[in-house]
Amino acid sequence: MKSTDLRVEGMSCASCVRHVNAALARVAGVAEVLVDLAAGRVRVSGDTDDQALTAALQEAGYQAKVETSAPITESVKTRGCGGSSCGCH
Repeated sequence: MKSTDLRVEGMSCASCVRHVNAALARVAGVAEVLVDLAAGRVRVSGDTDDQALTAALQEAGYQAKVETSAPITESVKTRGCGGSSCGCH
């Protein structure tokens, strides 16, 4: 099962959260929908197609795009940051 993070524009109230939840719950393969109204973000878990998610939201009246971020694989210290409270130097 994968997770997809979406940036959703136009959500402004609890009713919007219900509409977004309902729209995404109808998409095949969706197992869970978590909406963060304040941040304008949604995390969808399940075996889903990203285009189907954004299309469902668009049909419900919301603009959405998939947020992508590279996975963090390794943290490499190249030099200290110099801050007095930092433990990296």
